[in-house]
Amino acid sequence: MSEKRFDPKKADKLVDPGRQEKVPQEKVVELLALSGEEKIVDLGAGNGYLTLPLARQTTERVMAVDVEDGMLTMLDQRAKEAGIRNIDRMISQIEQLKFPDAMFDRAVAAFVLHEVDGIERTLKEISRVLKSGGQLLVLDWEAHESDDGPPLDHRIHSSRMKGFLENAGFKTEEGYLNSDIYYISAHKSS
Repeated sequence: MSEKRFDPKKADKLVDPGRQEKVPQEKVVELLALSGEEKIVDLGAGNGYLTLPLARQTTERVMAVDVEDGMLTMLDQRAKEAGIRNIDRMISQIEQLKFPDAMFDRAVAAFVLHEVDGIERTLKEISRVLKSGGQLLVLDWEAHESDDGPPLDHRIHSSRMKGFLENAGFKTEEGYLNSDIYYISAHKSS
């Protein structure tokens, strides 16, 4: 396991009800401006903190991608308990996705891009699987000390992340969920 990768032994932390205060699911859904018919890929889906609410907002399939089979198994169990049936899963690194070009309308990369090797290549790969005009929503930890999140040397500052996205051909808008967590809504050029 990469030293930057999230430890699956801490999976319960991802679905702790207190997480709603820092990462409100309804705000993430709102930032994606869903009409209800989008194909969505959740990159680094983990045990489904965002996957489940996204699946409730579309009649299409939601693809949950994670490198840890155990995390996706937890996601499956949570989806069954919630009666959600439009989630598929794939074990994969996000640096090399096993999807055809232009498959998804929306992509979410929450707290995962700071873990990848080769962010420029990873963003090109995400762009490849997004349809023209598609949206990538990035959530990550701002590069300053805080009680939560990864060590400071693993974080990517919001301005640097924005630069990576723009270099990959995305048009960006950024904001903050709180002082520790930023979002960047990145649209693929048509």
